[in-house]
Amino acid sequence: MRVDILTLFPGMFAPMHESMMWKAQDRGLLDFHTHDIRDWTTDRHRTVDDTPYGGGGGMVLKADILVPAIEATRGETNAPVILMSPQGRVFKHEIAHELAQHEHLVIVCGHYEGFDERIRALVATDEISIGDYVLTSGELAAMVVVDAVVRLLPGVLGAETGAETDSHADGLLEGPHYTRPAEFRGLGVPDVLKSGNHGAVDAWRREQALRRTWEKRPDLLERAPITDKERALLARWELERTFDTQIAPDGDDDAT
Repeated sequence: MRVDILTLFPGMFAPMHESMMWKAQDRGLLDFHTHDIRDWTTDRHRTVDDTPYGGGGGMVLKADILVPAIEATRGETNAPVILMSPQGRVFKHEIAHELAQHEHLVIVCGHYEGFDERIRALVATDEISIGDYVLTSGELAAMVVVDAVVRLLPGVLGAETGAETDSHADGLLEGPHYTRPAEFRGLGVPDVLKSGNHGAVDAWRREQALRRTWEKRPDLLERAPITDKERALLARWELERTFDTQIAPDGDDDAT
């Protein structure tokens, strides 16, 4: 995959040459480039923004700078042109999978008050937000998107199925993990994980993932693919929690 980033701050992307992103580039799986938007300016002040028509605070990124920059970066390809914007669709694992199917992505980092609307009309194909909060600019958000997408490319992760078992990959959070030592400060590793019974291990991990999602992110269960048996398990846990709350609201020792 080739990824082109249009930004006012190319130096912010140093982390994209570390860890898994560096490995992806070293293996020839990721061709990553940053482009300074100011390179398309023609005035001596390298102006990329201007005051908004109609008044108001802040500055707006100029269409006569961004549109040529995006067109030159995209070239003759049909690469998606993604604006990092609070107005975009909220980034999720499913969107990362969608973007991972492309061979080329062009990502544009917003700044100031945002984009001249003609940038959206002429060259943008998508807008993405990483959440309902405000960042100074789109560079950090762009790095989040690129990291989430690139790690899904075949060969990037050491374990080829690693991405498939991550939290959110199947709609659930991951369950607990353990490694050596087998005992630490009085806490041990569940026996099933040391049993060598792979079927039992898989079943335990699935149940633990279900329970952890139910406890920490129950909203994810609304769209997670779960079986009727698992729905019955969720109902039992909910009933047990309701019973415990009603019987022992103050920690009554008799409610055991």
